[in-house]
Amino acid sequence: MIKIAITGPESTGKSTLAAQLGQHYGAPWVPEYARTYLDELGRPYEAPDLEAIAKGQLKLWQAEAEKNPELLFLDTELLVLKIWSEHAYGICSSFILENLRQQNCDLYLLLNVDLPWQPDPQREHPHLRQFFYDWYKRELEQMGVPFAEISGSADLRLQKAIEAIEKIRHS
Repeated sequence: MIKIAITGPESTGKSTLAAQLGQHYGAPWVPEYARTYLDELGRPYEAPDLEAIAKGQLKLWQAEAEKNPELLFLDTELLVLKIWSEHAYGICSSFILENLRQQNCDLYLLLNVDLPWQPDPQREHPHLRQFFYDWYKRELEQMGVPFAEISGSADLRLQKAIEAIEKIRHS
């Protein structure tokens, strides 16, 4: 199984691209668990909620991975939670950090901030998009994982993502 993680700052089209890639390849994509969790929370989130979100996300991934698909697309991943936690609280739980190290994705698609901001009650930082993009890129470089930067219109993003995935599939 080839796992493709779609990552990056808020409002960069991660969910849209995950769904498009899933449809293109006829492969499953795991949605972002945080959205459901926060919708049902009924209060402002706190630091421990991020670990609960990580656990829920991992449970969703495991359920899809057990079906042993050829490709599996992850709409966001634990790097998102690490950066979210460190920015919001200055710390990150050891659970998130340990599971991030064990994530073992074959390719990360880092989505650029060149799409217009889409307001959403769960989004918090329209003014910090480039700051976060740069942070994601540094983290991916430090992790030493393969990643491709994806930018442009929705159609161009899909095309660039497919090209990056095909390189991994045929390497």
